[in-house]
Amino acid sequence: MTFSTYFMVYVTTAMFTGVPKGQANRFIAIITGLVFVIRIAEVFIDPIIGNIVDNTNTKWGKFKPWLIGAGTVSAILLVIFFSGIFGLSRISPVWFMILFIPVFIIFDIFYSFRDVSYWGMIPALTEDSHERSLYTASANFTGFGQNIVTMMVVPVVTYFTFLATGKHNEGQAGWTAFAIIIALVAIICSFIVAFGTHEKHNALREVTKQKTSLKDMFWALSHNDQMLWTALPYLVYGFGNAATAGLMFYMFKYVMDKPGLFWITGAIPTVAGFFTSPLYPIINKWVSRKMIYAISMCAMILAYILLIVSTDNLTMVVIAMLLYYIPQGFIFMAVILTLTDTIEYGQLKNGSRNEAVTLAIRPMLDKMSSAISNAVVGWVAVAAGMTGTATAASITSGGITLFKLVAFWAGLLFHVLALFTCTRLRFLKRSTPKSWTNYSNKSLQKNKINY
Repeated sequence: MTFSTYFMVYVTTAMFTGVPKGQANRFIAIITGLVFVIRIAEVFIDPIIGNIVDNTNTKWGKFKPWLIGAGTVSAILLVIFFSGIFGLSRISPVWFMILFIPVFIIFDIFYSFRDVSYWGMIPALTEDSHERSLYTASANFTGFGQNIVTMMVVPVVTYFTFLATGKHNEGQAGWTAFAIIIALVAIICSFIVAFGTHEKHNALREVTKQKTSLKDMFWALSHNDQMLWTALPYLVYGFGNAATAGLMFYMFKYVMDKPGLFWITGAIPTVAGFFTSPLYPIINKWVSRKMIYAISMCAMILAYILLIVSTDNLTMVVIAMLLYYIPQGFIFMAVILTLTDTIEYGQLKNGSRNEAVTLAIRPMLDKMSSAISNAVVGWVAVAAGMTGTATAASITSGGITLFKLVAFWAGLLFHVLALFTCTRLRFLKRSTPKSWTNYSNKSLQKNKINY
């Protein structure tokens, strides 16, 4: 959340402080383009990262070394980014641009290793679909990590900027301090996960000890039809959601002129998460994943309609925020659990088990959405005049119209398409059939996982 949503906010508001506005806008445009191109290019690396994780075999398991090592490296690089690479963005923008590309690529790859390893652990903890829903609900409980970032970003950045400069705004010192806090928490959490979990070894997972070539990996993915069709509506949903989430800060600061209320967008999903995540496994016993997904999407579509017509009414904005953020936990749970259950489907159909590779699909889709978000935020901020020292009073009606067109109208269109695509899927059922968990270990060993 810190990088995918607030890095571009930092770039457009503080990274080039002191640089002439025309030159700063050019650098913002260059960074926006670089982030978009690099993230899209690296999307296709995520399945390879998943294959490397799947082929890892250590006494600590396949996931934990990547959780700790890659988690630590990516956290440190996050701080370097939010320092403007030690101030080079203001001292020597040219050298900053030269160093930005390799540092960003390293950061993105190591973060992907950490993310793929984390979610790849779910099928290693249990093969039972209901238990997986409980574990995933726990991992996604309240969406606390991403929501606390939204709640704290403005107060923390403003506070540390004031300590350093005496000014009540979002300056360089505040952004660096904010990134340090996030990095420390990220490293601590990686160690907690690594030392607090244990992989389950059974006959189903014995096949994971076999090395999988890249050719076999891509063949298995391309023939896992349930995984591919599950990914499609989530990708469309992600495109719409990424643009809106990335521009939400700009709505409060430049459209509503209430940046101090931005914490609402973090508080609402945090409080809602105390109910949505624990309730999901219970609701899913009686309501299919497909229905949960569709109802959640309808609520978000209604939120977009309210935002389009009522950004000048705080009460309506809060109602729209409720309709926008509460369903996201249900959508995430439905998608991640369906993708997790397609691991056994792919194993049954294709004869190979690709845990980390299959679950790398979700981070890959999120990365594509994040790339869109970064590109859209940078472009809209420059085109609408929402950069540097701009205020709500300086934004023209044309700038606000452009903002709404991208943040709300485009998001609405993508969510309608995602809803339509979801309703066409026939296998997004209440839970995955237990057929692949009904094989006894004795039977599996007898057949040597040869389906």
